[in-house]
Amino acid sequence: MNDQIQPEGSEHEHGALGDAEYAEFMELAAEEGFDVEDVEGAIEAAGHGPLPVLAVIGRPNVGKSTLVNRIIGRREAVVEDKPGVTRDRVTYEAEWAGRRFKLVDTGGWEQDVLGIDASVAAQAEYAIEAADAVVFVVDATVGATDTDEAVVRLLRKAGKPVVLCANKVDGPSGEADATALWSLGLGEPHPVSALHGRGTGDMLDAVLDALPEAPEQTFGAAIGGPRRIALIGRPNVGKSSLLNKVANEDRVVVNELAGTTRDPVDELIELGGIVWKFVDTAGIRKRVHLQQGADYYASLRTAAAVEKAEVAVILIDASESISIQDQRIVTMAVEAGRAIVLAYNKWDTLDEERRYYLEREIETEFQQVAWAPRVNVSATTGRHMDKLVPAIETALAGWETRVPTGRLNAFLGELVASHPHPVRGGKQPRILFGTQAGTKPPRFVLFSSGFIEHGYRRFVERRLREEFGFDGTPIHISVRVREKRGRKK
Repeated sequence: MNDQIQPEGSEHEHGALGDAEYAEFMELAAEEGFDVEDVEGAIEAAGHGPLPVLAVIGRPNVGKSTLVNRIIGRREAVVEDKPGVTRDRVTYEAEWAGRRFKLVDTGGWEQDVLGIDASVAAQAEYAIEAADAVVFVVDATVGATDTDEAVVRLLRKAGKPVVLCANKVDGPSGEADATALWSLGLGEPHPVSALHGRGTGDMLDAVLDALPEAPEQTFGAAIGGPRRIALIGRPNVGKSSLLNKVANEDRVVVNELAGTTRDPVDELIELGGIVWKFVDTAGIRKRVHLQQGADYYASLRTAAAVEKAEVAVILIDASESISIQDQRIVTMAVEAGRAIVLAYNKWDTLDEERRYYLEREIETEFQQVAWAPRVNVSATTGRHMDKLVPAIETALAGWETRVPTGRLNAFLGELVASHPHPVRGGKQPRILFGTQAGTKPPRFVLFSSGFIEHGYRRFVERRLREEFGFDGTPIHISVRVREKRGRKK
């Protein structure tokens, strides 16, 4: 098989597959009885990378969740005829006119609120910051309120493309109410009835014009620009101290008081002859949704910094037991699809007994990221700082690794022959072939004759790592099952 690889940055039509490789792969799929459109859809879904994000914003009870249900085509967002039902940001995948995007439902935004309402408003503000475009929903029957005007100021400050949705326009008589919303200064109001579906098609056409084909790559700069490294961890594990140590000067404030850092701090630092962009972040605390004020916003900004990074260096306080919060931070980085390095700080303070128990904790608590490079450092003394860059480079290399389809299928054939899937219900499903549809992180799509159990998928992932490396990166594996066997040629 021709294992042609497209140059970096050209993943679009066929994921990571070159034209010749794609053509031969589709021929193989047809021989195995797969529908061509199904295979193309599977490669596109696995290889697209991040989808553009559309946030649905508005004050409480204007019909945001009803509109979300209308767009995704099913009743999934909870809807009730009272304000404040939606509180957290909830993300769904949607499609319109053949284009896929992520849709973020948010709680109602209100100004000058306290307690849980303030947290809901903060979540909505973060959704605006993380989105590529925004649908601003206004109740056309009520008209523009002071709160709507405040949302407009917030949207102007964010500088994101905005589509104005005038909701609750159930007939031609209500369109005059929608026209009055020109006064908000956000362009044409689109009259919509989210409940009945009236006008949603025209509004979604405007949404597609506002959304980019693919989200802007937020990590790194131009080609050859500095790689972006986020330092994350619990409060007071030494993130700012580590940044100061690698920079060889006091770049950020360090204090024994936990929570000194509030905003992510970007610093260009030269290490090992390479310029890196390190981002010092606020510590991620327990029960983020119960925080208020500056700590709450700090946690949201840290999550945004991880999304924009290429590598997450997760600092663990080696002098303390590994906590549930440490595990949650690791999970957040894995789910974000970032390359990962585990840095155990304060190593110089450990005695032999603590080191013994720490190794046991790592084996049990971090088993899911046993593939992540590990460095034992001391931000105070500078111990093993020289090992940090090689670990980061190893993680980046794994994150960008691409396995040609021919080599992958030779590996899968040997794997299935030597370790077949267990028989279930009198049938033995079999992986027929597969391809790597994308990188950053590596994304594989496997095609099978039946349902592949989760345990066997983990086994395949483990063997992929043994064969091809992938150190320091999560791997995404999706499986498409053949609906019915076609005639083999």
